[in-house]
Amino acid sequence: MNVFLHNPLRTLLLKKAVDSFSLPAKGTAQIDWVFVMLWLLLISVGLVFGASASVAIAESRAGDPLYYLQKDLVFLAIGAMAVIITVMIPMSVWKDYSHWVLMLAVGLLIVVLLPGVGVRVNGSQRWLNLGLFNFQVSEFAKLAMLTFMASYLVRQGDELRTTWAGFGKPMVILGAVLILLLLEPDFGSAVVLSGTILAVLFLAGIPLWRFVLTLGVSVLLLAYLATSSDYRMQRILSFMDPWADQFNSGYQLTQALIAFGRGEWFGVGLGNSLQKLFYLPEAHTDFVFAVIAEETGLVGAVLLIVLLWTLGERILRIGRRCIVEGQGNDVMRYAGYLVSGVGLLFLFQCFINIGVSCGLLPTKGLTLPFISYGGSSVLVWSALLALVLRADWERRQLGEREADK
Repeated sequence: MNVFLHNPLRTLLLKKAVDSFSLPAKGTAQIDWVFVMLWLLLISVGLVFGASASVAIAESRAGDPLYYLQKDLVFLAIGAMAVIITVMIPMSVWKDYSHWVLMLAVGLLIVVLLPGVGVRVNGSQRWLNLGLFNFQVSEFAKLAMLTFMASYLVRQGDELRTTWAGFGKPMVILGAVLILLLLEPDFGSAVVLSGTILAVLFLAGIPLWRFVLTLGVSVLLLAYLATSSDYRMQRILSFMDPWADQFNSGYQLTQALIAFGRGEWFGVGLGNSLQKLFYLPEAHTDFVFAVIAEETGLVGAVLLIVLLWTLGERILRIGRRCIVEGQGNDVMRYAGYLVSGVGLLFLFQCFINIGVSCGLLPTKGLTLPFISYGGSSVLVWSALLALVLRADWERRQLGEREADK
């Protein structure tokens, strides 16, 4: 027994585990409490309006109007554990093992496509049955791509900015992930992920003409994919003129627009939405913003947009600080690129979800983070914002060490 406990190799491994998975020490570098308060406020808003938007469908499906609220609380509890675990892992570990995270995500994207394994809902095979809930693999793929791309930018940044080979490698990986997403199909995740990665590459300093060329090719390719499928083409046509077929292909959008119209300036009151009473499909998921606009009016909808923008801007500010203050420090640069990617993904996804609800964009099936119902979204976004928290704490700790020298 003594030999087992005092084995030098085992001691070294235990020490590495403790050093790698450590919570921020109490009394040292502080955390960004503004960011934390905005995050908690968003969760609170999501719980209130998620419960309101889901009462009718919860009563119909489960016989309990608070069924989805109770599940949301369970997801948030699991998300809290994901936050604790993620905050314990240093940025250096994410940087060094990001390729394994990406390989896991690619493996899951392949597994979910296997007949009899992936769960098919409404014609899309995007979920894996985990017992408690169905996990949407594309949500994890977003996290994996961001962690990997940030690592690549630190390791191969010079090659990326100066050669086509350095630029082409991440594009090939992104293309492979997008193909797997489109096979599910999950066109919305493919759009938001590709836009986020291109924005992060531009932030890292790729030449403007190369960025514009790649963006143009991506837009043309996505346009081709959107028009090559009868299903997606029908969505585009119904988006352009939903009232032309308001009881069929344009039904979702027309009901969402009716919700906005009923809300007027100050809304019909919390819990008083009529559109959520089986008029508006997916009232508690994809179109929850329309229910919020109906119950709180233009004023409430604008306040929610301001909250989302403020949180996204705060994340981007943290990312910029990590990059600027971490010059010469690869881990901090990695943290900066990763956090910037999280902020861009957050803002893009919010824009697309709200744009769909308002009729500005075709239906994509993307959640509104922490507002729409969905266990996968809550878990992954909890981990992503925990990464922001950890990165900001390490930046502050680095600043304290530099000040003490």
